[in-house]
Amino acid sequence: MFLENIASLHRRKGWIEVVCGSMFSGKTEELIRRLKRAKIAKQRVEIFKPAIDKRYDESSVVSHDANSIMSTPVENASSILLLASEVDVVGVDEAQFLDMEIVDVCNKLANKGVRVIVAGLDMDYLGKPFGPMPALMSIAEYVTKVHAVCVKCGNLANHSHRITADSNLVLLGEKDSYEPLCRDCFIESTE
Repeated sequence: MFLENIASLHRRKGWIEVVCGSMFSGKTEELIRRLKRAKIAKQRVEIFKPAIDKRYDESSVVSHDANSIMSTPVENASSILLLASEVDVVGVDEAQFLDMEIVDVCNKLANKGVRVIVAGLDMDYLGKPFGPMPALMSIAEYVTKVHAVCVKCGNLANHSHRITADSNLVLLGEKDSYEPLCRDCFIESTE
């Protein structure tokens, strides 16, 4: 009985980390870096991404710099709970494309002792908070905001400016559809 009580005192604690920012800021690169380090540490890691994101690969998470890590595409956030059993670390890329249930899923995983690392756009192309990301940032123990470089003036960029005429909220693309801009250049470009 005494040993069980000591074991429960030293129970592994989970937490949530969010890596956010604009397009081309290195969010996925940072997610991949953290997940690879967890694997080096011999931790059991599962990685997920929205099934809608097929830009670079059907299943792997791939950064703009072509770094990659194997992942499991999911249609909805609740699938992650079903697929992430017996793990130490769960990674989720492009969380802004998942449903709001991702917030509850991340909390449940962290409460079970899992380290959860989530990457995603904090704002949409209109400069508005994007999907579940604000809620994820509010419940996370750690939030890392990364920045791109403004293609117009060279300052830190925090906006993903859409350069195509498409007005759908979700438009998967890269340099042919978006450019990183600082606040001032974003305002100039959207007036």
